[in-house]
Amino acid sequence: MRSFLEGYFEHFPTFGSSVGRHDFDGRLPDWSAGSLAEKVEWLREQRVAALSFTGLDDRLTLERDHLVAQLDTDLFWLTDAEWPFRNPFFYTGPLDPGLYLTRNYAPLAQRMRAYIDYAKAVPRAAEQIRANLRTPMPRSYAQLGRQALGGMGDYFETEVPPIFAAVDDPELQKELCAANAGAAAAMRELGAWFATQEEGAGMEGYALGAERFERMLLATERVDVPLAVLEEAGRRDLERNSAALREACAAFAPGKLIADCVAAVQAEKPAEGPVEAARRQLAGLRRFIEEKGLVSIPGNEEARIEEAPPYQRWNAAYIDVPGPYDRHLPSTYYIAPPDPSWTPEERAAYIPGEADLLFVTIHEVWPGHFLQFLHSHRSESDPGRLFVGYGFAEGWAHYAEELMWEVGFGDGDPRLHIGQLQNALLRNVRFLVAIGLHTGRMTVDDAEIMFRDLAFQDPGNARQQAARGTFDPAYLNYTLGKLMIRKLRDDWSASRGGRAAWRDLHDRLLSFGGPPIPLVRRVILGRDDRHPTDVILA
Repeated sequence: MRSFLEGYFEHFPTFGSSVGRHDFDGRLPDWSAGSLAEKVEWLREQRVAALSFTGLDDRLTLERDHLVAQLDTDLFWLTDAEWPFRNPFFYTGPLDPGLYLTRNYAPLAQRMRAYIDYAKAVPRAAEQIRANLRTPMPRSYAQLGRQALGGMGDYFETEVPPIFAAVDDPELQKELCAANAGAAAAMRELGAWFATQEEGAGMEGYALGAERFERMLLATERVDVPLAVLEEAGRRDLERNSAALREACAAFAPGKLIADCVAAVQAEKPAEGPVEAARRQLAGLRRFIEEKGLVSIPGNEEARIEEAPPYQRWNAAYIDVPGPYDRHLPSTYYIAPPDPSWTPEERAAYIPGEADLLFVTIHEVWPGHFLQFLHSHRSESDPGRLFVGYGFAEGWAHYAEELMWEVGFGDGDPRLHIGQLQNALLRNVRFLVAIGLHTGRMTVDDAEIMFRDLAFQDPGNARQQAARGTFDPAYLNYTLGKLMIRKLRDDWSASRGGRAAWRDLHDRLLSFGGPPIPLVRRVILGRDDRHPTDVILA
C-alpha cells in the first residue's frame, strides 16, 4: 500500500498536498498529453496489481475493492469521459490555492515558499489547459472556465499579498511579487480565452450519453442499476418530499400556494447575514447530536465559517476539510455571496433564508461533512482515510439533513421543515436533471425551469444549478447516496430494534472512511446485494 500511495501522490501531487503530505507542496500535475497518457498507463498497471490479491479477509477485501474503485474512478474521468480535453471542471480542484492561504499547517513563511512554487507552476498549467481543451465548448463550460479559472487572476493580485504581508523577508517578498504577477497574468489570459469561447457559444456537446452515464455510475459508485430504475427511485423520492412540503405548508401558511409558502419562508433572511448566522447555528447543532446520541463525535477539531473566495462562487456553499495527515487543523465552511452582475432582486433572492441556511449548515458541518471527515480521518483503512467518494460524502451529508428532522430537530416547526424539504427537493431535481441532461432528454432551459418549479429555487440559483448539471454529471450522487444509506439503515435496523440501532449503524458506516456505499453494504450486512431494489429502493 505504501508503494502505491507514493506513486499516486507523484501522479496527483495536489491531492498529496491536500491530504497533508506537504513534501508535495507547490507542485502542480503535468497536464501535457504525454504525461496524461503515462498517468493512465500507471493507473491501469496498478489496477491489475490490486486485483491479483485474492484470498483476503473481509477487511482487506474491502480495502482492495475500494482501491480498485478509486482507480476506476480516475480512469473513467481521464479516458472514457475525456475530462482533461473536454471539461474545465477537471482543473478547478487541483488549481485551488486555498491550501497555502487558509490552512495553518505550517509557519506562514513556509506556506509562502510553497505558494511561490505553486505560483511559478501556474503559467505552464494555464498553457496546458488551453492546449488540451477542445473547442468549440458548451457555453456553460466556457463560463465556468472564465469564472473559476480566469477569476483566479484578480484573486492572486488582490487577496494573496496581504495574507503573506507579515513575513519579514524582503527577498521572499520580492520572489512572491514576481511569481504572483506571473500567475495572475497567466490566469487572466486564460480567462480572456474562455471569454472568447463563451461569445456566441451554444449548449451542445456536454452530454455523456446514456451508456456512458451508466458506466460512470458503475466505475465511480459501483452502482449497476438501469437508468430507468434509477429515475423511478428519484421520482418516488421527489414525490415523497413534495407531499411532505404540502403538509408543512398547510401547517405554516394555510390556504397559500406552495410557491408562496416557500417564498415566505425564504424571505425570512438572517439579519446579520448568512456567514454570521451560520456561525450562530453551530453550537446548537452539536449539542442536539450529543443529546440524541445520533452518532459519535470522535474529536474536538473546529469548523470555521467564511465568505467564499470569488473564484469559487459558482458553488453556493462548501466546506474545505484538511486531510488526514494534517492533524487537528480547523475546517472552513464557505458561503458564497450573490453574483454582483445579477439584478438587485436576484441578488436579494439568492441569499438563503434562515431555515434553508440551517440545513445547509447541517449538511456542511453537524452532522454532515465535518463530522463525517472526523470519522474518516480516523479510519483503520488507508484507502478509507484518503479516498472519500462523491456518493459516500454527499450521500451522508444529505442523509444527515433528513436524519436531524426525523429525530425531532426543530420540535416540529413547519417553517424549519420547509427549509429541510427545500434542500431535499433541490437534490431530487439535481438527480433527475443529471439523467435528463446527459441522456439528451432535457435541455439546460428545461433544467432551469425544473429547479424553479419543483425545487422552488430563485432565478440565480436555478441558473447555477442547471449549468452545473452540464459539467458535473455526478451531482445526482447527493440523492443517490442518501437513498442507498436509507435503504442500508432500513435493512440493518429492521432486526435490531429500529431507531435504537441507528447510532451503531452510523458509527459503523462512517468508520470505513469513504468507499462506494454498495461495498460498505456488503460488509455491514454480510451479503453481496445485486438487485437494484436491494440497494436503493425502500
